[in-house]
Amino acid sequence: MTPEWTDHQPIYRQLKDKVVAAIMDGAQPEGEALPSVRHVAMDLQINPLTASKAYQELVMDGFVEKRRGLGMFVVKGARAKVLEAERTRFLSEEWPRVLKTISRLGFDAATLLDNKNNKKGRKDG
Repeated sequence: MTPEWTDHQPIYRQLKDKVVAAIMDGAQPEGEALPSVRHVAMDLQINPLTASKAYQELVMDGFVEKRRGLGMFVVKGARAKVLEAERTRFLSEEWPRVLKTISRLGFDAATLLDNKNNKKGRKDG
């Protein structure tokens, strides 16, 4: 994970999103331990309480479990849960904005699909 933070969200939320993306992409496998809160805080130059809050939210969402004395681990089935949660979030939060932009720009489905196919077929893109 890289410490590239934006001002759009609290850092704990951005860290949580990075872990969720790692689970979704398979970079953080199910059953594997997450780096310790202290390690993450030191590596990313953030307050340990910030890292702890991100991890706690992952626990509350059911993606991670705390094993006393061992650390935090990605639960079995976490990837499927993350994908479902992210799909739901996309459809409820992002897709309406995308549709509004498509409408404002006057695109139709054929134009969008043709544009996708043209880019796929190009050698430079």
